[in-house]
Amino acid sequence: MAVQPPVALPNRAELLEEYDIITEDDTEEIKEALEGGRMADATSKIMENLQALENARLDIAVTGECGSGKSSFVNAIRGLGDTDDGAAPTGVVETTVKPIPYQFNKYPNVTIWDLPGIGTPNFQPNTYLKQVNFSCYDFFIIIASERFKFNHARLAQEIQMQGKRFYFVRSKVDMDVQAARTRRQHTDEEGVLQQIRKNCQECLEAENVASSHIFLLSNWDFSKYDFMLLEETLEQELPSHKRHAFLLALPNISLEILRKKEETLRKQIWKLAIASCGAAAMPIPGLSMACDVAILVKSLSEYRKNFGLDDESLENLAKKVDKPVEEIKEVITSPLAKEITKDAVVKMLSQGTVTKTGGGTLMVILNCSKVSIFGSLVAGGIAFGTTYYMLCSSLNEIAKIAQDVLIKALESHV
Repeated sequence: MAVQPPVALPNRAELLEEYDIITEDDTEEIKEALEGGRMADATSKIMENLQALENARLDIAVTGECGSGKSSFVNAIRGLGDTDDGAAPTGVVETTVKPIPYQFNKYPNVTIWDLPGIGTPNFQPNTYLKQVNFSCYDFFIIIASERFKFNHARLAQEIQMQGKRFYFVRSKVDMDVQAARTRRQHTDEEGVLQQIRKNCQECLEAENVASSHIFLLSNWDFSKYDFMLLEETLEQELPSHKRHAFLLALPNISLEILRKKEETLRKQIWKLAIASCGAAAMPIPGLSMACDVAILVKSLSEYRKNFGLDDESLENLAKKVDKPVEEIKEVITSPLAKEITKDAVVKMLSQGTVTKTGGGTLMVILNCSKVSIFGSLVAGGIAFGTTYYMLCSSLNEIAKIAQDVLIKALESHV
C-alpha cells in the first residue's frame, strides 16, 4: 500500500454522528470501563455492538397486483436480471402463490419477500396481511404498473392501522415515457413524469389515502427516476442498524451509493480501533507497533465485498454491461482489491506510515446524548492509531477503486 499522509482522528462532532447505533446504557458502560482502565470490558461492549450490527436482520415485503412487476423489482433491487441464476420467476400471469424469500447476494440477513398478488380470488385486502404473515416484515413496498386502485389503498390502510410503514412504487415508468415519445415526438420527459406522479396521487386520494411516498421507477434501470429518492427515504426512516444492513446490501449501481457505503463504513472505524486496543495485539516484524491483524483482515475483506471488488461481483458487472471482465479490471492496480490475507495485511502495515500519538497515549472522545467521555488509553494508544489509520486509508483507497471500476464499466454502456 502506498505511503499516505496521516489520517486525522475523529473529532467530537464526527463521533457524535457515529454513535447513534450504540444505546445510552452501552455508552455509560464503555465510559466507566475506559475511565476505570478496564479496556477488556470496553472492548467487550464494543464487540457486542459490532456483532449486533453485523447480525441485524431486514425483511422487505413487495406486493401489488398480478403483472405489476413485483418479481422484476425483487430481482432488480438485488442486482439481478430476470434470467439470472437465483432470480425470482416473472411472467404475465401470477407466478407467486405464497411469500417467497430472496436473500441479497453475500448478505444473508437481508431478505426481500415476493408476496402473492393482491386482488386475486385467494388474496383479498381484508385477509391478505394475515395470509402473508404480516408481522415478519419491517416495511412494505406496494407496486402498481398503471394506476393505484382500491386494492392498493385498502392494503395501505390495513398496514398503517397495524403500525408499519409502506411505500408506493409506480413501476414500468420507462415504458410510459417511451410510449409518450412515440405518440408525440420531442415529448418532455419531466412533463410525462409529473403527469404520472399527479395521476398516482389523485388515484390514492380518491380512495382516501394521502401519501407523499410515491416513487417512479424502472425495473430495468434503477439509476433512472426515483430509486435514489426511495433509498434516501428508507435511509432516513429505518432504524440505524437496519439502515446499515440495507445500504451495504444494495447493488453498486451509482457513484452516490458507493459514496454512502463509504460513509456508513467509516462510522464504524473508531469502534474497530478501540477493539484493537483490547484484543491480543500482534507485533509487526521490524516495526515498534502492534495491532489486532485479525480485525484488519476481516474488515478489509468486508470492504472488498461491500464495494463489489471480488471476482464474482466483477464478472457479474462485466456481464451486465457486456464488456470483458479483463477490461474492467484494467483500472485495478491496488493489492487491496485482491484477496485479503494475514500476510498481505502485515506487508501493507510494514510498507505504510502509521499515525503516532504523543507519548503513546491516545485520548479517545466518545459522545452520546451530549455526554463527553475521556478515556486515556496509554497501553492501547499505538494499536488504536495503527488500526484507525490503516482502516481509514484503506477504505479511501477501496472506495476510489470501486468508483473507477463503475466509471470504466459504464464508459460505453448505453
